[in-house]
Amino acid sequence: MIPIPERLKTLQPYLPGKPIEELAREKGLKKIVKLASNENPLGPSPKAIEAIRNCLSNSHRYVEPTSPELIAALARKFNKKTGQIICGHGTDALLGYILKTFTEQNEEVLTSQGTFIGIYVNTKKIGRKLSLAPLKNYAYDLDGILKRIRPETRVIYLANPNNPTGTIFSREEFEQFMSKVPKEILVILDEAYAVYAASYPEYPDGMKYDYENLIVTRTFSKSYGLAGLRIGFAVAPEYLIREMYKVKLPFEPNYLAQKAALASLEDGEFLQRSIQTNRKSMARLASGFERLGIEYVPSFTNFYLLLFPSDRFAEDFFQECLNLGLIVRPVRSFGIPEGIRINSGTEEETTFALEVVEKVHQKLSKQNGETKRVSEVATK
Repeated sequence: MIPIPERLKTLQPYLPGKPIEELAREKGLKKIVKLASNENPLGPSPKAIEAIRNCLSNSHRYVEPTSPELIAALARKFNKKTGQIICGHGTDALLGYILKTFTEQNEEVLTSQGTFIGIYVNTKKIGRKLSLAPLKNYAYDLDGILKRIRPETRVIYLANPNNPTGTIFSREEFEQFMSKVPKEILVILDEAYAVYAASYPEYPDGMKYDYENLIVTRTFSKSYGLAGLRIGFAVAPEYLIREMYKVKLPFEPNYLAQKAALASLEDGEFLQRSIQTNRKSMARLASGFERLGIEYVPSFTNFYLLLFPSDRFAEDFFQECLNLGLIVRPVRSFGIPEGIRINSGTEEETTFALEVVEKVHQKLSKQNGETKRVSEVATK
């Protein structure tokens, strides 16, 4: 029998949101709305769909390893040199490449509790140490992270906005933080939700910085609606990008993903429509949660983190929503067991979601109240 490495024996793999098809088979439901994975409810840009159709006949060809056409477009958009950009199969793949490139055994990755689970999994699966600073009011505590820096610290991971809490740190906070981080420590700034946060004046746009120890990652999965094609990119000083190419798989992102991403960049109208759809849905969701007395974390993204009295209540809420055809996301594995994440949707999806949330919350609140009363009687 082949021995299993110790680092894998206790590793919990990343578990995505429940697929619609799986829930349909399990429950026999005719109407299902998935608001669990922060996807764009409008789907891909029509121009991206057209681009995919037009290039299907060339799918037998290997792609250029450096994604030259897409990287040139990204360089123009963000005023960067082409040598400062690398593309990969989404943020998860890029995080894996960064850690493989810039960390050694016995070195440490420092980040926050309650952030993107992908950094936890990518760190542990290659046998690196993981250090977690507590959240502060469900947001990154940058001062707390600075205090945890040790000689072994090689990489610091920051998600801004943070997933799954939706919070941000400001431009001033970020710049003060970077001024105090030792230059030999690499900082990853994950901006998967930057499009949604960009309108806030205090938001620090990672593309505006040129720190020698900063890598900014972005994705086409969220606002651009290409989650199923797996494509993202990282921007950093050229000397860092050159090293990443040494560990990156040569033929990714795939041909269709690159063409779709290129077309998406050219469809500004679709992006603005996506942003407006998100704003309307987020406003309706917030209003509904407030009416129902459900605590939530104010968000700069396309999702909210709902907070419940206990981890048991959160798990029951998740299961009861599934029973009624609404897929949301428990975030215990992210480090917030009492939380449920729910993203924005179309007008119809938002209406359905609020109806289900109201039914489930009322049912569980009543049950919780009855259980509490029984317990109080039993102890008298």
